[in-house]
Amino acid sequence: MDTTAFEKWESEVRAYCRAFPTVFESASNARQVDEQGRSYIDFFAGAGVLNFGHNNPKMKRAMIDFLEADGIAHGLDTYTTTKRDFITKFHDVILEPRGMDHRMQFTGPTGTNAVEAALKLARLATGRREIVAFSHGFHGMTLGALAATANEAFRKWAGVPLRDVVRLPYETAPGGKTALADYAAAIGDGSSGVTAPAAFLVEVVQAEGGVNVASAQWLRDVQALARDLGALFIVDDIQAGCGRTGSYFSFDGFGLDPDVITLAKGLGGYGTPIGMNLNKPEIDRHWAPGAHTGTFRGQGLSLVAGGVALDYFRDDVLMTEVAAKGDVMAQTLATLAADHSDRNWEVRGRGMMQALDVGDGDLAKRVQTLAFDNGLLIGPCGTGGRVLKLIPPLTIGDDDLAAGLDILSAAITEAAK
Repeated sequence: MDTTAFEKWESEVRAYCRAFPTVFESASNARQVDEQGRSYIDFFAGAGVLNFGHNNPKMKRAMIDFLEADGIAHGLDTYTTTKRDFITKFHDVILEPRGMDHRMQFTGPTGTNAVEAALKLARLATGRREIVAFSHGFHGMTLGALAATANEAFRKWAGVPLRDVVRLPYETAPGGKTALADYAAAIGDGSSGVTAPAAFLVEVVQAEGGVNVASAQWLRDVQALARDLGALFIVDDIQAGCGRTGSYFSFDGFGLDPDVITLAKGLGGYGTPIGMNLNKPEIDRHWAPGAHTGTFRGQGLSLVAGGVALDYFRDDVLMTEVAAKGDVMAQTLATLAADHSDRNWEVRGRGMMQALDVGDGDLAKRVQTLAFDNGLLIGPCGTGGRVLKLIPPLTIGDDDLAAGLDILSAAITEAAK
């Protein structure tokens, strides 16, 4: 294993490689193989990007065909046949069955750029500045999105004040049950000094924040308060969307009607990047041509692979499998928590985003290291890195899922001794 090039010439900012100290060479579905031939089961999936597995064969075939046909690989926001195909399919498969008429805004190719665009649009549409974001939320690393992100481990690197965000407790955080009512009362008090915001920005499942799961009723309360105040209701579905929780959107069936939905990660299907916001037409009209631009908004390979990914949502086959596999994951974690009942561990999650909060970042790090040593890739998250988050590809085979859970169980048992 030769890591000399990385250590000599790559920036100190690199992070994931320090948790996975090997050099990967190939990958297929839920497995990665390093240059020494060792295979690892992947419960990390590119930080939630690879919902449909590494080197998905249907997407790979479509991308090869596209390249061999000299398709438009880079198109800015010019019209291309590839983009037309993606837009039409997204409308037909995702939006129309839900009665949604949102406009598709292609942003820069990352989730944080999608969030930046959503915040700018909210401020344009309302003429207000402040954004309500929630404790433990993660929305990105660029300055506007970072202001909405709660984790001080990320915020401290900004170098400038992170402003124009009001922080309320998430439903599952201390004070979360009463925070919305208290905030509404403060806005209604003309002497409170609290003014109405431009938007409420919320994750249905806080992925990086520790896999905190909001109830449908609380989310409806957030939406209702936004409506009452003339603010936008923005759902950040960048990691929890695209099928991860067992439906395309994490809020499907919740009775929600977001003004803006931010998407990225799994949207490009193959690990090929797309950032896209869904904006209600009456909100989207506040944009002017070029008001939010970016060089990489029309990447042909991303649109091709992302279009193939949409085929998984033409029926319920994959989502039924996600529900079943999610139950297996949750039951395994529940058994581990019961086996260590004196530690008060907590299992949280929806669909194939499941987590075990072990209450101790050092313990979670030991589990991650032991799991890696035995052929499993996982990534801790949450406060102090104390939550073991499991986000394997939705397409993982039953055998690999079972084997990965066995490795995880052994690692937790060993680390907890």
